[in-house]
Amino acid sequence: SRRVKADAQNRVVISALSDLSFTIESGERVALVGHNGAGKSTLLRTLAGIYEPVGGRLTVEGEIGSLIDPAAGLDPLSTGRENIRLRALYRGLNAEQAGEFSGLGEFLDVPIHGYSAGMSIRLAFAMATAVQPKILLMDEWFSAGDADFMAKAEVRLEQLVTASEILVIATHDMNVVKRWCNRVIRLEAGRIVGDGAVESL
Repeated sequence: SRRVKADAQNRVVISALSDLSFTIESGERVALVGHNGAGKSTLLRTLAGIYEPVGGRLTVEGEIGSLIDPAAGLDPLSTGRENIRLRALYRGLNAEQAGEFSGLGEFLDVPIHGYSAGMSIRLAFAMATAVQPKILLMDEWFSAGDADFMAKAEVRLEQLVTASEILVIATHDMNVVKRWCNRVIRLEAGRIVGDGAVESL
């Protein structure tokens, strides 16, 4: 039920979000919930600055860190170490710490196009979580990799969430909502249809 129209240049324009109005204060842990296609990921990407609003106003105060797509921006022809250095220059992360956390050892000096899926996840997660943002945006709770890495990643993720001033997570997992969030915004067809405490679910 998204609105689809043609603009003056005969481009198809899909209105994925509309009539949204909300404020998130320091200390809030907000879950974005709703069916697939409700607009959760689109809203996260807009908050992260990946998508630019075509109407209205969006004000974000504080450094944003996102676990929306941790692998975004990786250069497959560069080594793991080179990718970490590039991200360090761009985001100010601790390159040595990220490399060590990934657990990739000598594979850090191999171009990442030769990595397995698990190795790529380790590298991407290590880089994405090496900076502590004031505002943490997540698209689902991280759950990939082998058991040893997952245990280490879970601890790091909990530290990030606890230390951030604001958390916004898009999720279908009600256990994650009840464990980490104190507010729920329910979306339907790009509109807010509910906004309240987790206990009101």
